[in-house]
Amino acid sequence: MVVLMHVVSAAVVIFNGRISLANTKQAKKRVRQAEKHRAQNTSRRSMMRTYVKKTIHAIESGDVGVAKSLFIKMTSVLDTMAGGGLIHKNKAARHKSRLSQRIKAMTEAPAAAV
Repeated sequence: MVVLMHVVSAAVVIFNGRISLANTKQAKKRVRQAEKHRAQNTSRRSMMRTYVKKTIHAIESGDVGVAKSLFIKMTSVLDTMAGGGLIHKNKAARHKSRLSQRIKAMTEAPAAAV
């Protein structure tokens, strides 16, 4: 990650193309930290959404084995993100509950048809 920071004046700091009105050394450090955390959160949120989408696609394709293995990995990722504060714990629980219901319905549907 390339970090570009330069001081335009005593009151304005441009950090990766974003203007900040940080005056003190501490405030400038917080601007740097906020930018770093924003980039990390964006990456983590994208990873989380990717796992959810992969699980949904596996469920829609009807592949029970792949759906179950992806669901286990997605559950771990969601719990990690909820624990870190990226998403609310109820949102993680909601995703897990809805997708586990769909996987359970997939596994019971062929048994009911026989």
